[in-house]
Amino acid sequence: MTYAIIKIAGKQYRVREGERLLVDRLGQDEGATFAPTVLLVGGDGAPELAPAEGAVTARILRDTKGPKIRIGKYKKRTGYRRHTGFRASLTQIQIESIGAKKPAPATKAKAEPAAQDDERVKGMPAGYEDLTVAQIKDAASGWNRPMLEAALEYEQAHAKRKGALAAIESALADKEGDS
Repeated sequence: MTYAIIKIAGKQYRVREGERLLVDRLGQDEGATFAPTVLLVGGDGAPELAPAEGAVTARILRDTKGPKIRIGKYKKRTGYRRHTGFRASLTQIQIESIGAKKPAPATKAKAEPAAQDDERVKGMPAGYEDLTVAQIKDAASGWNRPMLEAALEYEQAHAKRKGALAAIESALADKEGDS
């Protein structure tokens, strides 16, 4: 999975293709695309510390406000009380592409699942490849032993996510304790 570390308005964000995030207000119109400063591009191979210009493309979705923060001042025994509030001005952006290449057309996207089916381990839960570590932790307790073993085999061979491995091994230990 390709990722990039970008810099927008003095803050750094780790992003993936298709991801949406909130950043400090940008002075551009909705629907506009721009190329943020790219600090690093990483993924399957070694990280690239000096990426090419325009390696990441982002699109502005909308301007919004953050949650209201209440601020109160108080001094005891004097009757001094002041209240104020603050809402940050934010912009929601979506990462269109990472790398010099343009996004893949929809026809190629349909061909990729067939290739993934060949690599897929038999008995693995449906849609497992798309689950995050937190979702795996929540769902692992409901899976049966063969599903857990297939998911563990997949993690060891492909993803190697420490949190997912720990969650699956813990669920397997619980299943052994129940038996």
